[in-house]
Amino acid sequence: MAVTARPALDAQKLRADFPIFEQKIHGKPLAYLDSAASSQKPRQVLDTIREFYETSYANVHRGVYLLSERATEAYEGAREIAREFINAPAAREVIFTRSATESINLVAYAWGLDNLGPGDVVLVTELEHHSNFVPWQYIAKRTGAEFRLLPIDDHGELQLDALGEIDGQVKVVAANLVSNSLGTINPVTKLAAWAHERGAIMVVDAAQGAPHHRVDVQELDCDFLAFSSHKLCGPSGVGALWGRAELLERMAPFNLGGHMIRSVKAEETTWGELPYKFEAGTMPIAETVGFGAAMNYVSAAGVEAIAEYESELAAYALERLAEVGGVLTYGPPPERRAGIVSFNVEGIHPHDVAQVLDSEGVAIRAGHHCCQPLMKRLGVAATNRASFYLYTVPDEIDRLTEGLHKARKILG
Repeated sequence: MAVTARPALDAQKLRADFPIFEQKIHGKPLAYLDSAASSQKPRQVLDTIREFYETSYANVHRGVYLLSERATEAYEGAREIAREFINAPAAREVIFTRSATESINLVAYAWGLDNLGPGDVVLVTELEHHSNFVPWQYIAKRTGAEFRLLPIDDHGELQLDALGEIDGQVKVVAANLVSNSLGTINPVTKLAAWAHERGAIMVVDAAQGAPHHRVDVQELDCDFLAFSSHKLCGPSGVGALWGRAELLERMAPFNLGGHMIRSVKAEETTWGELPYKFEAGTMPIAETVGFGAAMNYVSAAGVEAIAEYESELAAYALERLAEVGGVLTYGPPPERRAGIVSFNVEGIHPHDVAQVLDSEGVAIRAGHHCCQPLMKRLGVAATNRASFYLYTVPDEIDRLTEGLHKARKILG
């Protein structure tokens, strides 16, 4: 076997925690290679959510009765888990949102509208998911700021030497920790240092990074960091934003309504303390509790062990894809990428490739992966993408390769 997991991470054993793998797809075992889009959920997370609904559900912070106190304890417990997961200095700097996308929009609107203007520069990278591209493009246009792109090289890695060509008053640098399309692991610490030298803020999209790599906001030295639950073995509908307290305190609220207020009068409304100033209305309570359980599950498996294992899987996948013939892969070498492999099969549209693979029980993603500017840079409309996680086993990559042989035979 070409891939061997460290003793700290036994993918086959972890796989048994995920009920979805007990079924067959088109009569074949499920090979799920689309974790970059969304991860599967272990029993430990599913059981936590079910138990919470069955025994402890009530609205949080708003009741003096036992159920509400239980719900509040579980909800705030998830906040402390998130703080520890990313090594944030304080739990009050962790804001729960409905997704990483909402987290980034919160910063773009609540910080950007009050701090950007003509003459300012917003810098994002060519690798960005639309969630860390479109909000900044939109806010830059609204405020009159200039929107600029940091380019990549032919290996899908950032051209840091191009930073020297960026002129103007840079106010925002926004980059993902890991590219959701190519798996590129970005030098965020270097970007943050460059940003801070110019008085800019560093905004990190860690939706693809946090589930697979150790995240330490103090080590990254960023100013804001967004991540989501659904890519981290947790439920959809909840995400998190970390921000420096001194920045969050100066920012206007993003959503307005119940819970986020201190006092409401006809003459004036004042805002609550952090983090509640940014958590308007009834939050996704059970989902947040499940998010906490998911972070605990991933931490117990070992985030660094996951990263090392996925690097091995990426190397193995690139090796096997090279055997197929007519397959073009994109992105950096395995040692500088996460467990993501994007590729195209010569003469066959990605959607056709994905449909043939589905008939073999192999699930991959085909499309632009919410990265249309990146696709333009690569000179393609779409790619196939196989992505791995802690439950991926080498046999699934073997089945991917066999499916590609079949696709070439049928469609090539």
